Amino acid sequence: MNQKSDQPVFRISGAPRSLKADVRSREVRYLISMGVRTACFIGAFVTHGILRWLLIVAAFLLPYIAVVIANAGRERRNSAPPVFLPGHAGELPPAPNHARPPQNNAGTG
Repeated sequence: MNQKSDQPVFRISGAPRSLKADVRSREVRYLISMGVRTACFIGAFVTHGILRWLLIVAAFLLPYIAVVIANAGRERRNSAPPVFLPGHAGELPPAPNHARPPQNNAGTG
């Protein structure tokens, strides 16, 4: 009975993805880059001419690029949350009357 809906799922908060999901996505990007590098390296053995040299250069540059992309860090927010509310700087709301604890006067007298 558990059917997937065709309706899109919307994010309702500004919270970033979990650390686990972020690390997993970076691992996948790194592994894809290394797969492309391996294909370039193998392709350099079976080709000739300028294509061979392009594949060799790609095989040497891809590890650096893959590491830079993998270590790029977590996703960034589009905008920072507001630090203060304009017009309310330094002001605290008045304390309610019930904010003070009742004083016990039973021991004095």
